[in-house]
Amino acid sequence: MYVSFHGHSVVKIKTNNYTILIDPFINGNKLTDLVVENEKPDVILLTHGHNDHVGDTVEIAKACDALVIAPFELANLIGGQGVRTHPMHIGGARQFEFGRVKFTQAFHGSSFETKDNEIIYTGMPAGILFTAEGKTIYHAGDTALFGDMKLIGERHPIDLAFLPIGDNFTMGIEDAAYAVELLKPQAVVPVHFNTFPPIEKDPLDFKDLVTGTTVHVLKAGEGLEI
Repeated sequence: MYVSFHGHSVVKIKTNNYTILIDPFINGNKLTDLVVENEKPDVILLTHGHNDHVGDTVEIAKACDALVIAPFELANLIGGQGVRTHPMHIGGARQFEFGRVKFTQAFHGSSFETKDNEIIYTGMPAGILFTAEGKTIYHAGDTALFGDMKLIGERHPIDLAFLPIGDNFTMGIEDAAYAVELLKPQAVVPVHFNTFPPIEKDPLDFKDLVTGTTVHVLKAGEGLEI
């Protein structure tokens, strides 16, 4: 399985001849290496409805008939735009041909802002546990630190975690480092930083705080074989 980071919270997974995109915020993302027209995923996974996570989901999914898997309310919103969706929700898991998807809790908000500045409620925010080829990836989405991360790590041994460190809207560096202690992943990648002025952080400060777990500070387009 090959897993790559593409700026902000965008993650791409290649496994079992499938390509999976998580939170494909591309247009407007100054840190990404991706181009919307070039992306042909089989599946898109969404953590919540904020525009910097839903991103270009609809355009990409329509172009290549990708299946979008998201929390129930968000899946319904996107499905209404002519996209194939599979709704799920926190605590629920499902085995697909490409791997197993389970949604976890996250402490954040979830709404989508239209071009007319209408705010649409999109349900609860979530994290994602994705398992394939005997490996488990945890994408925390946007979240604060919470104690049940310990439970997530105990029940789902994590090979690679993606944790936000940008502060202001999510965990900051110190809380994210403590989250690593609770989750106990084999490796961790910091995400959700430096895209906008309020979340400008140095990921090397996060790396310096983490002990007992390998930290990979990835540039957009870099990845890992796990």
